[in-house]
Amino acid sequence: MRGLLLGGFAAIGAGTGAMLTLHTEAGLDPMHTVISEYAFQAAGWLLPLSLTSFAAGAALIAEALRRSGADRWVVALLAVWGVSMFLVGAFPTDAPGLPLSISGGIHRYAAFVAFLVMPLAGLLLARARIRYAGWVRTLSVVALTALVMVVIPYAVRMFGVPLTNEEFPAGLIQRTVVVTELGVLALAGLSMLRPPVRRAGAPVLA
Repeated sequence: MRGLLLGGFAAIGAGTGAMLTLHTEAGLDPMHTVISEYAFQAAGWLLPLSLTSFAAGAALIAEALRRSGADRWVVALLAVWGVSMFLVGAFPTDAPGLPLSISGGIHRYAAFVAFLVMPLAGLLLARARIRYAGWVRTLSVVALTALVMVVIPYAVRMFGVPLTNEEFPAGLIQRTVVVTELGVLALAGLSMLRPPVRRAGAPVLA
């Protein structure tokens, strides 16, 4: 199981590195530019690479949780998050100004599913009182709150009120969801790593 966890952490780290590199290379405004639009930059190939790495990390950590006897709903939600992340990367969004295509629709709804299921998994893990339960609960609540804010522009536009990303910090809010959900995933894995055993009489290092 330790091998699965280490593999999961490595995948998350690789995905994070690819995502940070993409942001550095693109030079776009992260406050207002959503992550999906980075696919249209020269280094846009890093986006599906990053999301696929996150999906692999979720799969490995979900399997480790399953083997440890974790709640099957938690395992299922993490697996759904991983599949959704893979679909987000495999089906790019539409370029700004174009009508919604099949690829864009899959991208959009897979992203929504991913954004929704990870906080739910986190709340279930926190209720089970795993290690770092307090942090997992906090990150899950922040992710759910940010998700509601992500949906606001889409809901407003449905009522005919124009609201562009330049008028709303959509990029910042979306990144808040992604970062907090990756935090939940990482803590879910870390909770299964046993702390080092201290011999009787050995000093405790701060």
